[in-house]
Amino acid sequence: MLTEIGLVHYLLVGAALFAIGAAIIIVRRNGVAVLMGLEVLLAAASINFVAFNRYSTGGVRGQVVVLFIILLAAAEAAVALAIVLNIFQHFKGIDVDEVSTLKE
Repeated sequence: MLTEIGLVHYLLVGAALFAIGAAIIIVRRNGVAVLMGLEVLLAAASINFVAFNRYSTGGVRGQVVVLFIILLAAAEAAVALAIVLNIFQHFKGIDVDEVSTLKE
């Protein structure tokens, strides 16, 4: 007796990933961990877009939006890595709380 996977299941996975990503961003003070939380948030949004596209009538709008999200995530990762490396070089650590003292 197998249960068919429906839209609700995909939305639950997306909501769980979104909650995990938000918790990582709120709890962690490490710059790399915050960026990983942001990537999890983007993955949750991608899952929701693809799920809505799968269970709705129409074209491939969901997949196109997901491609833009993937491009955005790649660009964000490159820029964020450069920022984190610059912060590490300046402060000898990547604690997010120390970055507020960057106004020198």
